[in-house]
Amino acid sequence: MALADLPPESSPEPCPDCPLCPRLAEFRRANRAANPDWHNAPVASFGGRDCSLLIVGLAPGLRGANRTGRPFTGDTAGDLLYASLLKHGLAEGNYGARADDGLRLIDCRITNAVRCVPPENRPLGAEVAACRNFLAHEIASLGRLRVILALGTLAHGAVLSALGEKKSAWKFGHGRFHDLPGGLLLADSYHCSRYNTNTGRLTREMFDAVIKAILAKRRGGP
Repeated sequence: MALADLPPESSPEPCPDCPLCPRLAEFRRANRAANPDWHNAPVASFGGRDCSLLIVGLAPGLRGANRTGRPFTGDTAGDLLYASLLKHGLAEGNYGARADDGLRLIDCRITNAVRCVPPENRPLGAEVAACRNFLAHEIASLGRLRVILALGTLAHGAVLSALGEKKSAWKFGHGRFHDLPGGLLLADSYHCSRYNTNTGRLTREMFDAVIKAILAKRRGGP
């Protein structure tokens, strides 16, 4: 998808007081009152735009990105994600679970399908749809993008919708890869959430295997 294909009225980023989702806006106001020193706003993407890999999560965690202002920072999901990126050379520095820890991403970028924290970490379908143009702008603006890693079914569906693809044509499956029209490769992984790791649905080894496969395919391997 090119930027020229997006509706002219669409914006590349949500404003700090984005009103598109009334439920999320009300939750944001309540969080600002309860925790005025937190970020409590739409969370911007992390990493440079000159990247070949985009990682798409679900939404900011209440005590993670909603608190720190950086995707997957300050919660259990970030512990697994950033450890894997550091291990495989997609990040450098030390992950300190805060936005000013100095961590730097290498040839990858991280964003979320929904930019604002939802109650109980569960965005509604209408809220995912309201954020669609932001994700579409994100994808279209990355000129070197080759691979998108979707963390979970919701992110998988949001990426396909942002690209104008039918969800029914590309089924989610952990470790599955999809060659999309236009040359993009969509990779799937279970979300690295506390629930998935605590229940064993996703292990560190399983997630590492997906990252390894992405790197191999990016180099032109099988």
